[in-house]
Amino acid sequence: MNQQTSILMADDEPKMRELVRLYLEKEGFKVSEAGNGQEALDLLQKGSFDLVILDIMMPKLDGLTVCKEIRKNYDLPVIMLTAKGEEIDRVLGFELGADDYVVKPFSPRELVARVKALLRRAGAKQTVSNNTLMTFPGLVINYDAHEVEVEGNKVGLTPKEFELLTFLAKNAGRVFTREQLLEHVWGYDFFGDLRTVDTHVKKLREKISRFGEAAAYISTVWGIGYKFEVPR
Repeated sequence: MNQQTSILMADDEPKMRELVRLYLEKEGFKVSEAGNGQEALDLLQKGSFDLVILDIMMPKLDGLTVCKEIRKNYDLPVIMLTAKGEEIDRVLGFELGADDYVVKPFSPRELVARVKALLRRAGAKQTVSNNTLMTFPGLVINYDAHEVEVEGNKVGLTPKEFELLTFLAKNAGRVFTREQLLEHVWGYDFFGDLRTVDTHVKKLREKISRFGEAAAYISTVWGIGYKFEVPR
């Protein structure tokens, strides 16, 4: 972390933005503020950011819509903020590509800890240089280009879906429990639950099966978890 690490905070509550900004600036982060979803997208187009914090309930464009737009054009961590704690909101947020989810009211120190954890994982992902191209029958994973092709067709994945597929592929044949996948893909300090893994596996299978039988690569090992297995 350094003075150049830039964070975009989008929330329609000025006091909330100010509180979060003060805590983040105290840790040396540069913080830009947006009061609604459209303003957040405008700032993203004009500037360069390392992480985005999005409130779900915002005027003009809600946080879920903004998150969806971010995933179309940017590869950066997204933390969702909301006063609603229902499971449907949390699951939908993850399906749209959010990396973490914080329910209001929350501790600003906890939010800062999550920001740091996500930035560490994002930085570690960028340093990976080995096995940048993995090829399997009907499936190609290009780590450097962050691209996946199934039967020659490019498949659009969220950063977390791509990271999950890459991790499993690099450890083909090995079974991982949901707890292990949360630790390796989301990080040991991720504040989520095991259903997060199931949700991402489901979406990943749906996307890579549109152009072929690539979904068969991700096998469910009942009672244990998942593994990447090359079909015979």
